[in-house]
Amino acid sequence: MSATVTESRLLNKEEFRLALEQAIEGNAVAKAPFTTMWANGELKKEHFSRWVEQHYAYVGPFAEYLAYIYANCPHEDARDFILQNMWEEELGGDRHTDLLIRFGEACGTTRERVESMQHLLPETIGLQSWCYRMAFKENFLFATAALVVGLESQVPAIYRRQTPTLRNHYGFTDEEVEFFDLHIVSDEIHGERGYQIVLEYAKTPEDQQRCIKIVEEATKMRRMYIAAISREFCLE
Repeated sequence: MSATVTESRLLNKEEFRLALEQAIEGNAVAKAPFTTMWANGELKKEHFSRWVEQHYAYVGPFAEYLAYIYANCPHEDARDFILQNMWEEELGGDRHTDLLIRFGEACGTTRERVESMQHLLPETIGLQSWCYRMAFKENFLFATAALVVGLESQVPAIYRRQTPTLRNHYGFTDEEVEFFDLHIVSDEIHGERGYQIVLEYAKTPEDQQRCIKIVEEATKMRRMYIAAISREFCLE
């Protein structure tokens, strides 16, 4: 079943899960040229610096996105997951953004430059703004589909391609690539929990189809953002 075909019936959970996964597949960032260049060792550390500066603007406010979803969520089990996700981002050990900046510093950029967010591409601003809009304006179900299923659940597949190359080709230490190791594990858990929430609370055909559409939109937004980084910083 194609995720773009409108269904007038309520899909069972297996069909709905497959449709959500297919909505990601066509624009998955794990298959993007930038990810492939990274995995093949074709980038330089300065490219990673530019990526960190853009990526910080997208993931830095992630706990804020989640806070808006939490405020709009009426279901205790979903609220518990969102709260745990926020806690892990900000308080569970090292703050995730600090780990990202640590990697950026190892590549040659500075904390001041990253945190200033003065060097953002329009596509990065677009992705950040889209995340805020989805979290603040949308029903918690659709916001979860967008941010957790459409965006966060992609992370393990991306970083599993990239992280071995950081160690084996570029010689980064375990401490310098902790950001990636952490998210391979944590975002696999978060992504699965996001799927379960969406599968549980999309109770009408209309809700299911809107979730599928939003997940597809999320993947396009992230693919657009990563394509802009590749185009702006990596193409000679």
